[in-house]
Amino acid sequence: MPGPAEKATEQDRRDLIVVVARELAEAEGWAGVTTRRLAERAEVDVGDLYRHFADLEALLAAVAVCAFADLAADLAEAHAEAVEGPEGAWPAVATAYLDFAYTNPEVYDAMLALTPDLALGVDGVPAAPRAVFAELRAALTPLAEGRDPDVLAEMGWSLLHGVVMLTRGGRLRPDAQEERETMIAERLLRWPRPVGGKSLGTSDDMP
Repeated sequence: MPGPAEKATEQDRRDLIVVVARELAEAEGWAGVTTRRLAERAEVDVGDLYRHFADLEALLAAVAVCAFADLAADLAEAHAEAVEGPEGAWPAVATAYLDFAYTNPEVYDAMLALTPDLALGVDGVPAAPRAVFAELRAALTPLAEGRDPDVLAEMGWSLLHGVVMLTRGGRLRPDAQEERETMIAERLLRWPRPVGGKSLGTSDDMP
């Protein structure tokens, strides 16, 4: 049986292949991620690739899981550094989500378009995708005001993902980008507050 050093070396090699695949995808798109190119970039044998990943689909899933973990860490850091109290967490987290998505478009596709089995918030998937959903939920829970936090998190995620994909596809007006993102982060998911400061839809409004 391999000793601890050999195991560590194998894990390091697997991690390297994932990092190289991620970098190659961002540089050339997923069509450019072939076993030959990966082996050359990672300086490993093709046999090493197949020892760690049965096929490119398995490698794609590994890249996606790693990226979900990175996104969850970014969202957690944004939440922790929010300076306006609990209700200021969502704008910070939404901004961090959008920054990640726009900075890593090919990896973002791997996470949310090319790996349908990695569903956020669903039992049975790896911890990293569920951690992203948990961070979105935690940031939105202070705004729930009687609404289901899970549904609110799903709506927040849907708004963020929708604006990312439509923006990348060139379907939205570029000059309104900042206003759209501000609206998602600061207004759309809050209860409207009429004059007097009391929220609509709470138990205090019931006859």
